[in-house]
Amino acid sequence: MAADHFAGLLHAYLDGELDLVRSLEFEEHVKGCPDCAQELWTQRNLRERLRGANLYERAPAGLQARIRAALPQEAKVVEMPRRRVWNWAAVAAAIVLVVFLTWKLMPELMGRAGSEMLAEEVVASHIRSLQPGHLMDVESTDQHTVKPWFNGKLDFSPPVKDFAEQGFPLIGGRLDYIDKRPAAALVYQRHKHFINVFVWPETEKAEKLPTVEARQGYNIVFWQGSGMYFCAVSDLNTTELEQFSQLLRE
Repeated sequence: MAADHFAGLLHAYLDGELDLVRSLEFEEHVKGCPDCAQELWTQRNLRERLRGANLYERAPAGLQARIRAALPQEAKVVEMPRRRVWNWAAVAAAIVLVVFLTWKLMPELMGRAGSEMLAEEVVASHIRSLQPGHLMDVESTDQHTVKPWFNGKLDFSPPVKDFAEQGFPLIGGRLDYIDKRPAAALVYQRHKHFINVFVWPETEKAEKLPTVEARQGYNIVFWQGSGMYFCAVSDLNTTELEQFSQLLRE
């Protein structure tokens, strides 16, 4: 079956609406399709965060009275038991409150989920790069060799600098894939520690990036500048990694 067909089954799979055969087919497809696997992870993560976001809030005092006062006059004279009218007012108040909270909190929740996904993505890319033969596509300590290597391979030109004098020598670079687009990965070294610096262009709608995080024993520093997103990842301690990232910002 085509990938777009399986993409259409994603929500049915998450909701448990597929039969056993279709579920197994979908799971087998996801193993070999990075796009579907990423979307499945995104949807699962979003659902978990919405469930744990504690969006329920008690309606403020006086909201019921304001809603009833705003109802058309004919709606107030409907012939039905008083308790039923009160119940409908409570339902209306709950709907208004849920809509308001969703409108206010959804952008923040989506932004937070996106930031955490990005942090996990760069750590995963860093870990993959440490496998034998994956760290560099171009191996050089010369920034004038590494920078031109990216020409024609990316639709942007990453800034490449060497900080050997400061104890952070450039040792190479490679192509990577971050935030659903091709990115440059610049590789530096600090003693026996490798540092991956991921670089990719800012989007039209600026994303809210995290700043300093730690995941799976690795430290991460994010920043933005000159129309680019930057992310440095290493098992180097936070102090030295921030010192290194400051050199790149200057």
